[in-house]
Amino acid sequence: MEIRDARIEDAEAACLVMKRSIAELCEADHKNDSAILERWLGNKTPTIFAAWMTQPGNSLLVAAEENNILAVGSVTDAGQITLNYVSPDVRFRGVSRALLRALEARALERGNTQCTLTSTETALQFYKSNGYTAEGRPVGNFSASSGYPMSKVLIEHSS
Repeated sequence: MEIRDARIEDAEAACLVMKRSIAELCEADHKNDSAILERWLGNKTPTIFAAWMTQPGNSLLVAAEENNILAVGSVTDAGQITLNYVSPDVRFRGVSRALLRALEARALERGNTQCTLTSTETALQFYKSNGYTAEGRPVGNFSASSGYPMSKVLIEHSS
C-alpha cells in the first residue's frame, strides 16, 4: 500500500470510497436517515474532489494498492483533518491508521504542533486510540447525532 497525494484520475474511485464508507460504516451517525445521507454524500463528487485537490492550503491524500483507492484523507495547512474515509472492504487492516499518520506527518511538515478534527460517532474510539482527546462540546454535522471536536499534540518522529 502507498499513501500519496491524490490525482485527478483518482476522483471517481475516491468518491466511491467516501460514499461507501459513509453509507456502510457510519450508520451510528446517519441512522439510515435519507435526508442526512443526502446532505452528507452531496459533496462527494469528482468535480468537488478535484476542487479539494487544488484548494490552497489543503493536502488531499489517498491510500492506494495496485491502483485501487482504499482510503481518502485531507488535512489543511493549519493542521485540521477534514476527511478520513476508508473503504468498507479494507476496514480493520490498518489503512485508516496509516493514512492518519500520513495526514499528521503532512501537518508537521506545514509547521503544526497539533492536529484538530471533528470525529463522527463511528470513528470516536479510533481517534481516541490514536491519541486524540475531546475538545469542547459535541456539534451537529449534517443533522446527524453529533460531531466530536478533538485534537492531538504532534510529536516529530526521528527517522
